Amino acid sequence: MLLTVDIGNTNIKLGVYDHDTLVAYWRIVTDRCKLADEYAVLVHNLLKMSHLDMSSLRGCVISCVVPPLTSQFRDLAQRYLQVEPIVLGLHVETGLRYLVDTPNELGADRIANSLAAYHLVQGPVIAIALGTATAFDVVNGQGEYIGGAIAPGISISAEALFRSAARLYQVELIRPPQVIGKNTVHYIQSGLILGYAGLVEGLVKRMQTELGEPCTVVATGGLAEVIAQETQSITHVEPYLTLEGLRLIYTMNTNQPRWHTNGTKRQAIEVNGECYSAA
Repeated sequence: MLLTVDIGNTNIKLGVYDHDTLVAYWRIVTDRCKLADEYAVLVHNLLKMSHLDMSSLRGCVISCVVPPLTSQFRDLAQRYLQVEPIVLGLHVETGLRYLVDTPNELGADRIANSLAAYHLVQGPVIAIALGTATAFDVVNGQGEYIGGAIAPGISISAEALFRSAARLYQVELIRPPQVIGKNTVHYIQSGLILGYAGLVEGLVKRMQTELGEPCTVVATGGLAEVIAQETQSITHVEPYLTLEGLRLIYTMNTNQPRWHTNGTKRQAIEVNGECYSAA
């Protein structure tokens, strides 16, 4: 079985795959001060509660946007799982070509999201991650990552609002009864939830215009379902999109497929019955 680890600024998402089936999933708070031993205890206990054992894990793939934790989870995999983990970066085969100015600055989670979304729809796609930041990633019909956008996440925007406005307070991030609020709670919910739905609609429309072709929009993240209900722009909600991307990347790199091109046209290579677009 495979352990997939997505280390974000706010949460760490962990999943266990048995071949292509996700059999366990957990979220824990990101703690930059924790050591490999401490995270190993957490992982061990989570596995035990799901009637799984560390000895059943034969591989590990890691996406990390918190640099101090990369070494901690690499150490965890090496010492406790006795495997050499794949740590997602530009040196790792993803099947995508990056047509951007600074590919080395692209977050590992965004790479995984882009691949998983493209693999899901097999065509041009916009992947939206509604997390600490709201990230938009665009892949064209040729499997080329062509760019994206980043906006503040809903939760951190709400926290900044509460910190800076003395008379405003935290509210549940759900849809208000109507757009025009009648009390402070509904004012804030309208601005945050419906306001972000408008942000998604506006950016998706502009991106599709620049792309020059219609494309599918796939959303992930804790508030993806809430925002998706308020806009027709989002066509798929995939809560495990990043972990699925990590699984695909692990499969590519451990099977070491022979990638090749024919002129400028990309060819699909089959690995374990799954097709990937060659980079």
